[in-house]
Amino acid sequence: MLTATYTLVALSVEQTNLRVSLHAVQQLVQKSYARQSALTEGQADYVCDTLRRLYESCQGRKLDRFLLPALRRAGAAHHAETEPLLCELDMLSRSAAEALGAACRLAAGSIADEESVDAFCLAVERFCVALELRFDREERELFPIARGVIAGDAWFAVANQMLAYDAYREEHRGRMPPPASRAARADAAHRQGPPVTYMH
Repeated sequence: MLTATYTLVALSVEQTNLRVSLHAVQQLVQKSYARQSALTEGQADYVCDTLRRLYESCQGRKLDRFLLPALRRAGAAHHAETEPLLCELDMLSRSAAEALGAACRLAAGSIADEESVDAFCLAVERFCVALELRFDREERELFPIARGVIAGDAWFAVANQMLAYDAYREEHRGRMPPPASRAARADAAHRQGPPVTYMH
């Protein structure tokens, strides 16, 4: 199961990188913005842009591109614990998207008093908490399920897809990543429902 271990470690590293960025924006808002009586347009836009990038990075992770489709192909969706967990993880992503939308709507207006600053900071906190909880549950609950239900040859396939994806991104740095496989696109459509829109 060395291939499974390698794959899960690589996914954990991806999680850690996102957590670092998430923690940085959370600390900025808690220790600086929350103490202010108003926010400038630039301050609010910076945070919203950062949250958008984090959300898009979360949606485009290798976990979503490769591991979840492999789980579904292995029949894990019929496992008594798996489908409820996947639904709960989706709900956390939707909670993050709703919090992002709330923050962007506030940023589109004027954050010129303590009440609107508090509302903005609360939306950012809700976003960070939802994604942090998703990452935590993926590592504590989803990864052990994946290790138990995905066969050895399927782990090799997932690892090869991840290596090919990394190589492509390195070769085409700054360009759009390759499209996910048909199975991954179908899985994403099944899990995510209609695309999220951010209202300004």
